[in-house]
Amino acid sequence: MERPGRAALGAQPRANGCGAAHGALRNGFVRGLPGTQINHVVHNGGLYKRPFNEAFEETPMLVAVLTYVGYGVLTLFGYLRDFMRQWKIEKCQNAIEREEQKDFVPLYQDFENFYTRNLYMRIRDSWNRPICSVPGAKVDMMERVSHDYNWTFTYTGRVIKGIINMGSYNYLGFAQNNGTCQQAAAKVLSQYGAGVCSSRQEMGNLDKHEELEKLVARFLGVESAMAYGMGFATNSMNIPALVGKGCLILSDELNHASLVLGARLSGATIRIFKHNNMQSLEKLLKDAIVHGQPRTRRPWKKILILVEGIYSMEGSIVRLPEVIALKKKYKSYLYLDEAHSIGALGPNGRGVVDYFGLNPEDVDVMMGTFTKSFGAAGGYIGGKKELIDYLRTYSHSAVYATSLSPPVVEQIITSMKCIMGEDGTTFGPGIAETVVDFICRALISLGYLENIAAQEKQVYKSHSGDEASRVWAFSGTKPTLPPRCSSRRDLFMVRTASLYDEVCGANRLPWSSLNTARSYRQNRKVQI
Repeated sequence: MERPGRAALGAQPRANGCGAAHGALRNGFVRGLPGTQINHVVHNGGLYKRPFNEAFEETPMLVAVLTYVGYGVLTLFGYLRDFMRQWKIEKCQNAIEREEQKDFVPLYQDFENFYTRNLYMRIRDSWNRPICSVPGAKVDMMERVSHDYNWTFTYTGRVIKGIINMGSYNYLGFAQNNGTCQQAAAKVLSQYGAGVCSSRQEMGNLDKHEELEKLVARFLGVESAMAYGMGFATNSMNIPALVGKGCLILSDELNHASLVLGARLSGATIRIFKHNNMQSLEKLLKDAIVHGQPRTRRPWKKILILVEGIYSMEGSIVRLPEVIALKKKYKSYLYLDEAHSIGALGPNGRGVVDYFGLNPEDVDVMMGTFTKSFGAAGGYIGGKKELIDYLRTYSHSAVYATSLSPPVVEQIITSMKCIMGEDGTTFGPGIAETVVDFICRALISLGYLENIAAQEKQVYKSHSGDEASRVWAFSGTKPTLPPRCSSRRDLFMVRTASLYDEVCGANRLPWSSLNTARSYRQNRKVQI
């Protein structure tokens, strides 16, 4: 497809620094356009042949205003309650400094805890609800009550059963207490035990760890890979091993906290570019090349770009073809976090690189986690053999951390082989493509989602009554849904037809009568 001319582009709503005549830009959204749907159409200097289109819902102005007004009212009442606590009119139940220690350095910052004690505490019951079952399509939840406005909770001993789970990272349903993965993990548990009790460089390197790393490298299409016991530490402990003083990190403004922490611990200079904004990233790269380090003007030792495959709280996909083009143009390095995209995106479930049909060798550091699509724990880093050999020696997470538990390793191996189609079944291949269709059908049958295929937009309905009260969701947007929903709900993927029937029950609609999201995914493909 040829790129349209300047006049044609000026007539279209555009974002990410391309200018918009209808309103201001903020985080890639065009404000003030008619309607609630926005299609991102970005053209960036011929880095790719076709525009990258993304469909997002615009937050209605009334909803945005009422939200800010609500926060303002809560803040005012919070200050009033703090005043009442100070004068002993209201009982103070939050942690404060003792009077006899007032001359010491304070352990608690009063203003930093303002949100927790005055806003979050009022709705605390909506979070941290303990479950007592497998995080499947339905969960069992422990009932609890509070008699002091959520400062403390008392468990009644009653279990609420059959709560629809929409707040789990169990994207593909591998975290179950039955089936192939459970049987394989149980067998390894009886042979190796529950833990290794040592690091990989001492007595904690098992043959299962070697098998896992070879499988991960083959799955990603890279030379070598290394597994870690914690996904968060995979970022926070490995980035300091890759860059340091005299290096420059260019980080997306919406990157995960683990990436932010790793960048800060590295001691490198950090500069932030606007979310998915290639013009902003290219400007920082140009400035870094032209001006070099502050004061000395020496060239940077390394320039590392930090991005995520799917941004979990926004549901947006990184513009990877453009990032790779800029990385090659300015001779920098690319660190890609595929925590939410690996296993759940792309025709083969191999993440955003597979989704765009790119060469894995173009990504210098491929990071991901086993905690979501694979239903286990830990993380990995893949890349060239020289990189992995370096990290085995210099990464704090590799040298000092305890090895992955053998049953967890087997869980990852079995689920990954299932996705790759090497387990002898036909369940795995294509699961990442069909899982979106399953959840859309389930939500449509329950009446929570209207699927308007012609306009490719999804609207959440609010319901009252018993049906709505039995749906449990956490804040956040699950990236495996096609468009991002303005209600920002964290959605669990219903992965099989039997689970679909179980969730929907009497409200089930015929599968053939429901539109799917396949056309949406096909329209989002980009030709490089």
